[in-house]
Amino acid sequence: MFRRVTIIALMITLLLPGTAILSQAKDEPIPGIKMLEDFQNVFIALADRVKPTVVNISPLSGNPHPTRPDEGPKESPRERDRPPEAPPGSGSGVIIDKRGFIVTNNHVVGDAEEVEVRLSDKTKFTGKVIGKDPDTDLALVKIEANRDLPFAVMGDSSAIKVGQWAIAVGNPFGLDRTVTVGVVSALGRENVNLSRYEDFIQTDASINPGNSGGPLFNIRGEVIGINTAIINFAQGIGFAIPSNMVQSVTGQLMTKGKVTRGWLGVGIQPLTAELAGKFGVKEGEGVLVNEVFDGDPASKAGVQPGDVILKVDGITVDTPNSLARVIAGLVPGKKANLEILRDGKKKLLPIELVERKDEAVTAAIPKRPESFLGLNVQDLTPDIAERFKIKDDKGVIVTKVEPGSAAEAEGLKEGDLIKEVNREKVNSADEFKQLMEKTKKTEAVLLRISRENRAFFIVIKPKEK
Repeated sequence: MFRRVTIIALMITLLLPGTAILSQAKDEPIPGIKMLEDFQNVFIALADRVKPTVVNISPLSGNPHPTRPDEGPKESPRERDRPPEAPPGSGSGVIIDKRGFIVTNNHVVGDAEEVEVRLSDKTKFTGKVIGKDPDTDLALVKIEANRDLPFAVMGDSSAIKVGQWAIAVGNPFGLDRTVTVGVVSALGRENVNLSRYEDFIQTDASINPGNSGGPLFNIRGEVIGINTAIINFAQGIGFAIPSNMVQSVTGQLMTKGKVTRGWLGVGIQPLTAELAGKFGVKEGEGVLVNEVFDGDPASKAGVQPGDVILKVDGITVDTPNSLARVIAGLVPGKKANLEILRDGKKKLLPIELVERKDEAVTAAIPKRPESFLGLNVQDLTPDIAERFKIKDDKGVIVTKVEPGSAAEAEGLKEGDLIKEVNREKVNSADEFKQLMEKTKKTEAVLLRISRENRAFFIVIKPKEK
């Protein structure tokens, strides 16, 4: 609020020369007031035009606030449930088609198959939940009206710029069609742990419980996002799902009632500074493949553990989330081109995606304190494999990690299976020792580890003496 007041004060100062405004005669026009009124009238006209497209939604049955994807039962500071003041299960939505199709959040409709929809003219309808997509927290509702309904036009979220105006409309705390104005604060927000595929628009336009599912407009009155969450211990931090993602999901829900996504079939992890150095790329440049699942598209296309995926069909990917999101946005059966880096050389691999059967695996990388190789290893035996539930029939198993060693500091532990040393495969303890003997004591070692049948790369650096 302080920032907005400051901006307005600055605008007035720039528009109104001098400081003797109060001393002017009442019948004298204030310099610059016409410009401010024209500016103000833009928002008035915009609000009048878009408010009729915004609806109030209340589930008629089921749990209105199901657990989000990958969310545990513990408390979260972000919006999950309404505070007591908000009407039970209330949320917002926006009409996107004159036939009565309405987009909202999945967590607004919850498990309900039918919802009550209240329009701006106070008329009520029973809406049918056509389809839901928990992975993006979107849902599509259909109402049957005997007339064409006012609807909002979807904008192109790829054209959004940080700093542009953003107008949120919704029903916070049951206050119908509340309009708030702010700016786009940031783009491409991920790792917010609100949904599986995250690419949020961040805005400081005031969003409160009950705004969920409502639209975020640009100054042209086009929907650029669907408001989905707030951080309730902070002011001016709200998140919206980009309109291009909304259109992709709702298009499938409208025609098929469900969403199908592409599947690559790899385990992936981000490139830390240490890993990037070992693979000849910059930190955060691409996504590291740590595992390739047999029989899946990546395996058939020739992708290998240790490849760095740089682009998918020309789209740059620099985090596991961005790779998963791009792949998920491709239609199963579609052929795509992966640009990878392997042994310092770029390659283009054509690949035909299949329908996603499960989420691409991001390795559970051990947290890295700060310290070196202090490992006891031996050949994998059937008994050890059964004890640690290892599917491999040969390999190098870690039997002890010395306290205070660099290996312990990097998070290695008993039962880890060593698959590679400095990009060379190892199948026995002897091979492991031979490779380690070739490594200088001051040189960092790149290991490929399998834990609970999921692989990841890790760099172990010698401890400084």
